[in-house]
Amino acid sequence: MQKLMLAPRARLVGMAAGLLVAQASFAQFSMVPAPLCAPPRESAQELEQEFRIDAARHLYACFPMRVYRGKLPPLLYGVMMVETELDPAGTVVSITVVRKPAADEVAPWVLALIRRASPFPAPAKMGGGNIRFTETFFVDKSGLFQAFSLTEGQR
Repeated sequence: MQKLMLAPRARLVGMAAGLLVAQASFAQFSMVPAPLCAPPRESAQELEQEFRIDAARHLYACFPMRVYRGKLPPLLYGVMMVETELDPAGTVVSITVVRKPAADEVAPWVLALIRRASPFPAPAKMGGGNIRFTETFFVDKSGLFQAFSLTEGQR
């Protein structure tokens, strides 16, 4: 009778240990550090494709400790595409997920990176109203990322 009672406890202990290991492996996505960037200058770009390079440079300046340097590994942990809407001052108005990553913990982390980096360079030459631009994020399992606009490629 006692053996039957120990078996469920042993299973629970095993499941709890597995959960702790899983949580520890996602720790790199549990928080976004404080941004290190200075207030951005306004962007001189007139086209969305060129503006998103300025936006990606701003994001890299805000979180240099989270940028993957060099060529990305062949298998990425997450690939995510977002559309970001900025007001004329460069403040994030909204973020829409266009393509969600396979790893669920990556999406809130990328969204938090973008929000914490606000304001972005003001899109002064892009029409005067709110603007939208699309960016793809390549995320490594280490918690480092590259933006498609500035990617160094893959091995």
